[in-house]
Amino acid sequence: MEYKQIEMEDCDQVLEHLRRSFFADEPLNKSAGLCQNGSSCIALEAHCVEAIKDRMSLMAVDAKVEGCCKIAGVVLNGILRPGNAAKSLKKLDSTSDADFRKIFELLHGHSLKYNLFEHFAVGSIFDVRILSVDSGYRGQGIANELVKQSVAVAKANGFRLMKADATGIFSQKIFRSHGFEVFSEQPYDKYTDKHGKVILPVEAPHIKMQQLYKRICEGDKDDKEQPH
Repeated sequence: MEYKQIEMEDCDQVLEHLRRSFFADEPLNKSAGLCQNGSSCIALEAHCVEAIKDRMSLMAVDAKVEGCCKIAGVVLNGILRPGNAAKSLKKLDSTSDADFRKIFELLHGHSLKYNLFEHFAVGSIFDVRILSVDSGYRGQGIANELVKQSVAVAKANGFRLMKADATGIFSQKIFRSHGFEVFSEQPYDKYTDKHGKVILPVEAPHIKMQQLYKRICEGDKDDKEQPH
């Protein structure tokens, strides 16, 4: 397995992988009925391309597949700066995709409420946005290696803090195994509209979203401090 940086020319291949291996099955996407397996979602794909533009994303490629370099897994990483979450939340007002809006109102709103920039006094954050492995390659440690290499990329580029919004128990377990700590949580059954109806009825065993963080570039030690 080879691990490479994702370039803009890889976008089509990466998006095709995500359509088959991530978009329909990710817990929030599935609960909202955002898209079907193999189908596209314009708003979600634009979100992915924005991350790729930051040139911090990685892919695992199986070079042994005859005639092509098959993508076995990807991690899409972006650079988060103060004010980005508020801008992204406001931008949702103009989207015509109501299901996409429901998902990202949760994610961006949570980031604003539990503000890592204020708490850790940093000017930018290495944001791990999507972690996906092809079903035929799961159980081989690919997701772990993608996260491990993402930590190395963040450190090499001088970031002091990494973040991940982990929406399912599997990604939460992987990130915690690499030294990420829970900064804040949102139980799905407590995320309701004004009438008390659950907005995103996520299926078990996924019961909450966790905003996770990892301190780096200071002896690579994790800060155990929690929000007050």
